[in-house]
Amino acid sequence: YAGQRQQPPSVKYQSSDAQKKHHDFHGDNRDQRSFITWATLWLSECYRVSKPGSVLMTFTDWRQLPAMTDALQAGGWLWRNIVVWDKPTARPTLGGFRNQCEYVLVGVKGKFQPCHRQCLPGVFKHSIVSHQRKQHMTEKPLPLLVDLLAISPEGGVVLDPFMGSGSTGAAALSTGRKFIGVEMDKGYYGVACERLDNQHGLALWK
Repeated sequence: YAGQRQQPPSVKYQSSDAQKKHHDFHGDNRDQRSFITWATLWLSECYRVSKPGSVLMTFTDWRQLPAMTDALQAGGWLWRNIVVWDKPTARPTLGGFRNQCEYVLVGVKGKFQPCHRQCLPGVFKHSIVSHQRKQHMTEKPLPLLVDLLAISPEGGVVLDPFMGSGSTGAAALSTGRKFIGVEMDKGYYGVACERLDNQHGLALWK
């Protein structure tokens, strides 16, 4: 709803009893049509800079699931799968179903080229990052990102166009992959640089 879209992210994505507050980020008040257009633009750019056979993974919830599947395909990617993130510690809904899952849309540029002979699961169960440990209000747990990156080749390059606090970078570097991160918010960019520098000694991030 329009009123909900106009609320700052700190209100939409954090409970009132959150023990740690994070500053807001830009661009989270688009309506459905402009959201699909915007998502198509950055998905197209990711497609342009990716090698043939590259795999795309993007998080979404049930509200934006139809919009993101449209944008993924409009951006040139072949929609291949949906992976489920099972969040056992998700907030309950009184009288209704718990919002316990998030979705990871999986796309590929051209033909899928397996980099190993493992059969990866389609559901991953990981608790959300606690308020005390979060450095970004929508931060994803590191073990989940490590699990998801198993579909990509070791030594390959992982691109995150919305780096946030650097969780994807930490997962990529800790598993022998290279990382390129983009973040327009100077505050979160600094957080990500400091995190990756502390964990992996990357002075070049500065």
